[in-house]
Amino acid sequence: MLGVTILGNNSALPAFDRHPTSQLVTVDDQVFLVDCGEGSQVQLAKYKIRWSRINHIFISHLHGDHYFGLPGFIHSMGLLNRENDLHLFAPAPLQNILNLQFCAAGSTLPYTLHFHPLEQEGELVRTDRCRVSCFATKHRIPCWGFKFEQIRAPRKINPLKARNHKLASSVFDRLKWGEDAINEEGQLINNESVTEAAPKPKSYAYCADTIYDETLVEKVQAVDILYHETTYLKDLADRAALRFHATTAQAAAIALKAGAGKLLIGHFSSKYDRLDAFQQEAREIFPNTELALEGATYFA
Repeated sequence: MLGVTILGNNSALPAFDRHPTSQLVTVDDQVFLVDCGEGSQVQLAKYKIRWSRINHIFISHLHGDHYFGLPGFIHSMGLLNRENDLHLFAPAPLQNILNLQFCAAGSTLPYTLHFHPLEQEGELVRTDRCRVSCFATKHRIPCWGFKFEQIRAPRKINPLKARNHKLASSVFDRLKWGEDAINEEGQLINNESVTEAAPKPKSYAYCADTIYDETLVEKVQAVDILYHETTYLKDLADRAALRFHATTAQAAAIALKAGAGKLLIGHFSSKYDRLDAFQQEAREIFPNTELALEGATYFA
């Protein structure tokens, strides 16, 4: 399973009950936080997301709407007596910013925070089930996109066959990942006798903030879900270029050229109180486009 939960979908300013950028990406049993704009921890609480499940945070760049919520979130996890290590992947200057804030406040964390500076494109995290990599985008300051990929998808359990073989539900997780299991009578049950082949592994690419840039096409080729910023409607293409952002039509063009399965659009300018036109314009070029709405989860 691969899903994307939107915590914040606005650009520089919170407006119209929309919050600065933040997302959760769930890949099977792993939960990743992508960007952490102001108010992110409030959104996490609002949508009843367990903070303890987040062990990796990825910050795309150092504009405040993408990381101003991070110091508070890191500190709050300490107040909640977090013990597990936390891994933070971000542009290198963020380490000094955090150190200065925590030093000035005399704060110490009860857990280990591992800082990983983003310096070049490539793989960041790999487990036996998924991998995360980064790629550069073109913005006013150094900025990174992230790609999340299942290495293998879980097999599908046939409940009727499992019951017929007298397998307890407690062994289902092992069955999903291809292991054989012992049934209630002590017999070894072959995995393929109670499961079906796994579907194609899923993928998600987060393009962060970027000007229209066709070099992204190769980096996000054929992903199941593509998130691309659409700060402005297409009539403000000149303003978008001047500010190193993109429009609805430009995001849709990248999705079309990349052969993406679905396009999510967000990072909406605070000049717009309604978002209907964003979806309408993007769908004129790429029909399978959805607005990245706060609180919603989108599945690959």
